[in-house]
Amino acid sequence: MSEIVFKGFGDKALPFLKALDFHQNREWFLENKDLFEGHLYEPLGDLVEDLLARFEKAGLPFRGDRKKSQFRIKRDTRFSKDKSPYNRHLSALLSPDGNKWAESGCFYVCIGLEEYRGCYAAIAWWQPKPELLLAMRKAIVEKPEKYRAMVRALAKNGLELNDTNRLKRTPRGFETVTDPDLIEALRNRNFVVRFPIDPAGITLPELADDLLDFAVRAKPLIDWGRAIEGTLVA
Repeated sequence: MSEIVFKGFGDKALPFLKALDFHQNREWFLENKDLFEGHLYEPLGDLVEDLLARFEKAGLPFRGDRKKSQFRIKRDTRFSKDKSPYNRHLSALLSPDGNKWAESGCFYVCIGLEEYRGCYAAIAWWQPKPELLLAMRKAIVEKPEKYRAMVRALAKNGLELNDTNRLKRTPRGFETVTDPDLIEALRNRNFVVRFPIDPAGITLPELADDLLDFAVRAKPLIDWGRAIEGTLVA
């Protein structure tokens, strides 16, 4: 079976999302479903398959499926004040076990309108379970040299940890820590590196090259996080 090669999103991908944001109704979406599938859904599936092959060759721990790894364009509005039925973005998540809901040690890519989520990729331990988050915080304090080495390696690769949802206070049990960089790290709820995607470049096949390069550059975070997860399994 030949490998799928990503050729770029369609030139109507973002215009489609813009129009969908304006109309926000099922009738319009169904009338334009071919546009959605041809310019967004199928290209994202191609990107997922292309990246999966590249990640495997690079020894990166991300698995998934061209269909199952994609999130639905239709929104769940049950608990949202915004009752718009459709998202203004399309996204996919790859994880070590291929489950798109497993947000620890995951690769996420999003193609969306700038005024909402925009276009970007991320590698993250997103909202880790309490026992894992505690283990990560303990690792920061007990083995600060390994944490700092990871941060330096990311910086050398042009990346930095960025948690916009950081705690305002140091979590309980770590109040005696005084090093500013460790305090900042302990307040993280998530451990994330991001890669902004130029909307003008989503139609180009080189996007897959850029995302592989980003994932390789993020490997210090991947290795650090997976090592800590391994201590919980052992």
